[in-house]
Amino acid sequence: MIEVFENDLKALLDPSQEPACISQGFQFTEGPVWERTNRCLYFSDIPANTLYRYSEQAGFTVRRKPSFHSNGMTIDQQGRMLVCEHGTHRVTREGSAGIEVVAESYRGDPLNSPNDVIVAGDGSIIFTDPHYGLEDGLGGPRRQVLPFRGVYRLAPGATELTLLVDDFTAPNGLALSQDERTLYIDDTIGMHLRAFAIGDGWKLKNGRVLFDFPRGADPGVPDGMKLDEKGNIWCTGPYGVWVVSPSGAALGCIHMPEVTANLNWGEEDGRTLFMTASTGVYRLRTLARGRYIGG
Repeated sequence: MIEVFENDLKALLDPSQEPACISQGFQFTEGPVWERTNRCLYFSDIPANTLYRYSEQAGFTVRRKPSFHSNGMTIDQQGRMLVCEHGTHRVTREGSAGIEVVAESYRGDPLNSPNDVIVAGDGSIIFTDPHYGLEDGLGGPRRQVLPFRGVYRLAPGATELTLLVDDFTAPNGLALSQDERTLYIDDTIGMHLRAFAIGDGWKLKNGRVLFDFPRGADPGVPDGMKLDEKGNIWCTGPYGVWVVSPSGAALGCIHMPEVTANLNWGEEDGRTLFMTASTGVYRLRTLARGRYIGG
């Protein structure tokens, strides 16, 4: 079911549509990313320690096992895949030369468990670092060394991370506005979505809660998020996937049959929304086109 809160949703999504499950039997799916070059979807199954590939032609195949309990992924402007690995507390990049470590520590201390990652137009790598990969079965058990759960930037050509913000309880999904002047980050435990203005030198300022998710009504939480080309925020949460305007108004909710962790657009026209939801992977055709950076 698609619940409409504001009529603006009807320009983004046909309310009569229903998400279609394209495969089930996984343990907990995450991190979907579409690769345009090979026309395929990659996604993680964190407890299964496996990274999968899906295409219409080949179906579902194993891309990498072990995946080091990989979670969020993205593809940079050169077509290289960046992967957040819970089990190794690092972000890696896969290219023609193999897999290289992008980040694994901050000021000498190991990161907690990188969770979601994006690449800005200038090549900056931004990622969240909550605690979930410290838990048994998700990459741990391992104790948290850093006294906070931060959001970081790795500047182009840099080897040392810059801490952007450290006052989240559990920073998780993140996304950049089209003009790259606003960074959106959600807090899974805080049950809210925050927006930050990006100043000179990537200094974040004017942080504010843009949207509060309802608490206690459903086991779903804010996790993965993506933007469409009009700047609307599509974020997982209670019941499924919420669509929130850039001003913070809830436009509607895609009700899902399972707890939904992440989402991304794919296919040739960028109008198919893939959703990783616990044991299944789902897709839904949208009127909106997803914002895409990558190869």
